[in-house]
Order: sequence, then C-alpha cells, then structure tokens
Amino acid sequence: MPVSLSERLRELIRREGSITFHDWMKAALYDPQGGYYQQAGRQRWGRKGDYRTSPERSELFAATFARYFVKLIEGHLTIVESGAGEGSFAAGVLRTLRDQFPARFAETRYVVCELSDDARRRAQERLSEFGERVEYCSDWDQVSVDSGIYFSNELLDAFPVHRLVQSDDGLSELYVSLDANGEFVWSTGPFSTPPLAEFINAYSIELKQGQIIEINLAIDDWLSAVSEKLKKGFLITVDYGAEVEELYDPTLRPDGTLRGFSGHGFVDNLLADPGEYDLTTTINWTQVKSVGEKLGWSVIEFALQDKFLLNAGLPEQLQYQLAHAQTEAEKVSLTTGAREMILPGGMASSFQVLVQKRS
Repeated sequence: MPVSLSERLRELIRREGSITFHDWMKAALYDPQGGYYQQAGRQRWGRKGDYRTSPERSELFAATFARYFVKLIEGHLTIVESGAGEGSFAAGVLRTLRDQFPARFAETRYVVCELSDDARRRAQERLSEFGERVEYCSDWDQVSVDSGIYFSNELLDAFPVHRLVQSDDGLSELYVSLDANGEFVWSTGPFSTPPLAEFINAYSIELKQGQIIEINLAIDDWLSAVSEKLKKGFLITVDYGAEVEELYDPTLRPDGTLRGFSGHGFVDNLLADPGEYDLTTTINWTQVKSVGEKLGWSVIEFALQDKFLLNAGLPEQLQYQLAHAQTEAEKVSLTTGAREMILPGGMASSFQVLVQKRS
C-alpha cells in the first residue's frame, strides 16, 4: 500500500530535521503522488470541488477575453495558457473564436500548459472538438513560442511561498517541524536562502512585532522563464493581489495571507493533512510589475477584473449570447453570470488583471 504524503513528510523531517514551509507547501500541492493538484480523479473545480474560478462561474469570462485577444493581436493568434486546469477557459475562448471570429479561429494556435497529468488529460477530453488548434504540454520549457499571448488565471497565487515572522530576535523564517505526537507544527529558523533578505531590502519591508508575511520568490523565476522564450507579445495575468504597501501592512494582514480551501470553506489547521486541500496566498503586484519591467515588459493595463471585463466588451458579449440563447434557462444563466462578473462586491471585484507588453 502506498505511503501517504503526510507520512513521507514526517519521515523526511525525522530524518533531516525541520523543513521550510516553502518545501512543505510545494509537496502539499505538487508532489507527484500525493500533491493536491496531482491526484487523479480528484474534483478540485466547480460546485462539487473545493473552489470555483471565474471561467466556471460564467462563460462570459472566457468569451470576453476572446474578444480582447482578437483586438490585441492582428493576424495569426498564438495563445499560451499556463495553469489551464481542465480547460474551462480554453474551451470558452476557442468556442467564441470559432463561432464569432471564424477567420481568426482558423489561424489560432492554443497551447494548454498544465503541470497536472490528471488535469491535462481532462482538458484533452474537453477540448477534443477543436482538433489541431490545440497543443498540450506539462511545462513551459516544452513550448516553442516567440510571440503571442501568455495568459494565466489564478496561477501565481498557487506558487509555494516562504513565510517570515518578526520576533524580539529579529526576522526569522517559518519552518515545519513535528511535535511529540508526530503532528506538524510551526517552528522558526534562519533564512533558508539569501534572496529572502534581498527581497526585504529591495521592497523596503519593515515588520511589526509578531507580524507574519509571505514572500513568493517563484514569481521572479516564472517571469524570467516566460521572458526567455516570449520575445514579444503580451503577458496577461489574472489573480488576487495587492501592492507591496498594502500587502505587508500589519494593520490589515498581521498574520499574512496564507489560506486553505476545502469544499468552498476555509481550512482551520493549514498543516494538517497535506495534499487534501488547496493552499493559496495573495500575490505582490508591485513585484510582478517591477520584475517585469526589468525584463522589458511595460504595463499597458492594470485594473480590477470587473472594470477590465466591462471595458473589454462583456456587455456586448452578453447581448450577443442572449440573442443566440436557445432557452430561458440559458438566458438566466448568462444574466446571473454577468451580474457575478461585474456587480460591486462580486467575485470579480476581488481580482485584478495585469496586461504587460514587450515589443
């Protein structure tokens, strides 16, 4: 019988000592056998899963982005979607292009980039109707793209993070250890890697006593990897984040932003049962912009998701789909989804869209 991820992590800690939360989170989400995103057959998305992303909440989300893509680039359209999941967004974009912009669809190349074998298999089944328009890969290194659009939705918030805490003795990193009963517990130790101190200095971060923050060093590596291949085009990032001053404000987030989701609810003990729930953190938009700028990416749009969708053509897309809806149920679904996407206080108002360009 396979050894569970929890037991393998316990054995690792007993053998080698405490591990950084970064390494613990990486295993909890991406371990090939027991990681949350890697488990075959697990229902992660939708009403029966642990969370719902915008593409699952309304078909208008992907359809509006399809309209935006058409306006953004003339001629041949190459779209790379990283962290594509089971293909909800890709299906909506490709369906919209095929039905409303057939000439553009005929010259579209859509690359589904998804680390999880299980999710990639589901995406292939879902997108089979689009045939040769779609390619699949498990890693960005496998893709050959010089120019085009690189799109991600709720990707960066799932990168493993380091956690730091301010104490009387100064800044420490949070590690994961075992108590006398073999349960996972928090502990502290020195910084595990020099870039953590460099990050603190670069963004002039000052913590209050007892304050905890997360640092997502993987964002820098991700931007560098994308930039090595995508010489020109657009980098479109949809996620929930904040600028550095707000993100690390001790009055707003004294305990950081780490949270876990299971069955659409919050997980109380974030160290219990690794691999059994989603883990996520709020991203640092200041970091994404400044690192991108160093790599040659200029910001052309940055807005709350609801405002972005309104400006990108969601009302026009809604009218089109209402006119072509076959049943009243379809019309109700469309209008309900539209309200969720654009009404103040809805899901979309918690997200932001960043569009960066490199010529």
